[in-house]
Amino acid sequence: MPIPSKKIEDTNTKSVADNLRYKRDKDREMVRGKFIYHEVPGGQLDFSIRLYKGDPIENYSLKDGEVVNLPLGVAKHLNQNVWYPAYSYENDANGRPQTKVSQRIRRCSFQSLEFIDVEGIAPVGSTLTGIESVI
Repeated sequence: MPIPSKKIEDTNTKSVADNLRYKRDKDREMVRGKFIYHEVPGGQLDFSIRLYKGDPIENYSLKDGEVVNLPLGVAKHLNQNVWYPAYSYENDANGRPQTKVSQRIRRCSFQSLEFIDVEGIAPVGSTLTGIESVI
Protein backbone atom coordinates (compact mmCIF):
# COMPACT_ATOMS: atom_id res chain seq x y z
CA MET A 1 0.00 0.00 0.00
CA PRO A 2 1.54 3.34 -0.99
CA ILE A 3 2.20 5.87 1.74
CA PRO A 4 0.60 9.27 1.07
CA SER A 5 3.10 11.96 0.37
CA LYS A 6 3.64 14.74 2.87
CA LYS A 7 2.52 17.35 0.33
CA ILE A 8 -0.95 15.80 0.11
CA GLU A 9 -1.27 15.74 3.92
CA ASP A 10 -0.10 19.36 4.17
CA THR A 11 -2.60 20.41 1.49
CA ASN A 12 -5.48 18.65 3.27
CA THR A 13 -4.51 20.13 6.62
CA LYS A 14 -4.26 23.59 5.09
CA SER A 15 -7.68 23.29 3.40
CA VAL A 16 -9.27 22.11 6.68
CA ALA A 17 -7.69 25.06 8.52
CA ASP A 18 -8.87 27.47 5.81
CA ASN A 19 -12.40 26.03 5.99
CA LEU A 20 -12.44 26.38 9.78
CA ARG A 21 -11.16 29.96 9.55
CA TYR A 22 -13.89 30.76 6.99
CA LYS A 23 -16.63 29.28 9.25
CA ARG A 24 -15.28 31.12 12.29
CA ASP A 25 -15.22 34.45 10.41
CA LYS A 26 -18.75 33.82 9.08
CA ASP A 27 -20.06 32.99 12.57
CA ARG A 28 -18.61 36.25 13.92
CA GLU A 29 -20.59 38.44 11.49
CA MET A 30 -23.17 40.49 13.38
CA VAL A 31 -26.89 40.05 12.63
CA ARG A 32 -29.78 42.11 13.92
CA GLY A 33 -32.90 40.36 15.12
CA LYS A 34 -35.52 39.79 17.75
CA PHE A 35 -34.95 37.39 20.65
CA ILE A 36 -38.06 35.37 21.54
CA TYR A 37 -38.17 33.45 24.83
CA HIS A 38 -40.87 30.81 24.33
CA GLU A 39 -40.36 29.12 27.69
CA VAL A 40 -40.71 32.26 29.86
CA PRO A 41 -42.57 35.01 27.97
CA GLY A 42 -41.35 38.38 29.21
CA GLY A 43 -38.38 36.73 30.91
CA GLN A 44 -34.63 37.02 30.54
CA LEU A 45 -32.14 34.36 29.42
CA ASP A 46 -28.55 34.57 30.68
CA PHE A 47 -26.00 32.22 29.13
CA SER A 48 -22.31 31.84 28.34
CA ILE A 49 -20.96 30.47 25.09
CA ARG A 50 -17.69 29.69 23.33
CA LEU A 51 -18.26 28.67 19.73
CA TYR A 52 -14.72 27.68 18.75
CA LYS A 53 -11.72 26.36 20.61
CA GLY A 54 -9.44 29.25 21.46
CA ASP A 55 -12.24 31.83 21.49
CA PRO A 56 -12.97 33.63 24.76
CA ILE A 57 -16.11 32.72 26.69
CA GLU A 58 -18.76 35.37 26.04
CA ASN A 59 -21.71 36.12 28.34
CA TYR A 60 -25.12 37.19 27.04
CA SER A 61 -28.24 38.45 28.77
CA LEU A 62 -31.26 38.58 26.44
CA LYS A 63 -34.79 39.75 27.26
CA ASP A 64 -37.89 38.43 25.54
CA GLY A 65 -38.95 40.63 22.61
CA GLU A 66 -35.69 42.61 22.63
CA VAL A 67 -34.10 43.59 19.30
CA VAL A 68 -30.36 42.89 19.53
CA ASN A 69 -27.22 42.53 17.45
CA LEU A 70 -25.63 39.10 17.89
CA PRO A 71 -22.89 37.16 16.12
CA LEU A 72 -24.35 34.79 13.52
CA GLY A 73 -22.98 31.75 15.36
CA VAL A 74 -24.83 32.72 18.55
CA ALA A 75 -28.06 33.29 16.57
CA LYS A 76 -27.73 29.83 14.99
CA HIS A 77 -27.09 28.33 18.44
CA LEU A 78 -30.29 29.89 19.81
CA ASN A 79 -32.33 28.45 16.91
CA GLN A 80 -30.78 25.00 16.70
CA ASN A 81 -29.53 23.93 20.13
CA VAL A 82 -31.80 25.40 22.79
CA TRP A 83 -34.59 22.83 23.09
CA TYR A 84 -35.66 19.87 25.18
CA PRO A 85 -37.20 16.59 24.06
CA ALA A 86 -40.77 15.41 24.53
CA TYR A 87 -40.92 11.64 24.73
CA SER A 88 -43.52 9.14 23.66
CA TYR A 89 -43.73 5.62 25.00
CA GLU A 90 -44.97 2.54 23.19
CA ASN A 91 -44.29 -1.16 22.90
CA ASP A 92 -42.29 -2.66 20.05
CA ALA A 93 -43.32 -5.77 18.06
CA ASN A 94 -42.08 -8.04 20.88
CA GLY A 95 -44.03 -6.17 23.55
CA ARG A 96 -40.97 -4.49 25.08
CA PRO A 97 -41.40 -0.84 26.04
CA GLN A 98 -39.66 1.72 23.84
CA THR A 99 -38.97 5.38 24.35
CA LYS A 100 -38.93 7.76 21.40
CA VAL A 101 -38.15 11.45 21.13
CA SER A 102 -41.37 12.51 19.47
CA GLN A 103 -40.88 16.27 19.45
CA ARG A 104 -38.32 19.00 20.12
CA ILE A 105 -39.75 21.80 22.22
CA ARG A 106 -38.00 25.12 21.66
CA ARG A 107 -37.02 27.15 24.66
CA CYS A 108 -36.15 30.27 22.65
CA SER A 109 -35.41 31.50 19.14
CA PHE A 110 -33.82 34.36 17.23
CA GLN A 111 -35.80 35.91 14.40
CA SER A 112 -33.54 37.77 11.99
CA LEU A 113 -34.62 41.25 10.88
CA GLU A 114 -32.15 41.17 7.99
CA PHE A 115 -32.29 39.13 4.83
CA ILE A 116 -29.82 36.35 5.36
CA ASP A 117 -29.70 33.19 3.31
CA VAL A 118 -27.93 31.17 5.96
CA GLU A 119 -28.75 27.67 7.05
CA GLY A 120 -29.58 27.62 10.73
CA ILE A 121 -31.67 30.77 11.05
CA ALA A 122 -35.04 29.21 10.41
CA PRO A 123 -38.31 31.10 10.68
CA VAL A 124 -39.87 30.99 14.14
CA GLY A 125 -42.84 28.95 12.91
CA SER A 126 -40.73 26.12 11.50
CA THR A 127 -41.51 22.68 12.83
CA LEU A 128 -38.93 20.67 14.68
CA THR A 129 -40.96 17.51 15.09
CA GLY A 130 -40.44 14.01 13.82
CA ILE A 131 -37.19 13.15 15.56
CA GLU A 132 -37.18 9.52 16.58
CA SER A 133 -34.63 7.60 18.56
CA VAL A 134 -34.89 4.21 20.17
CA ILE A 135 -33.40 4.23 23.62
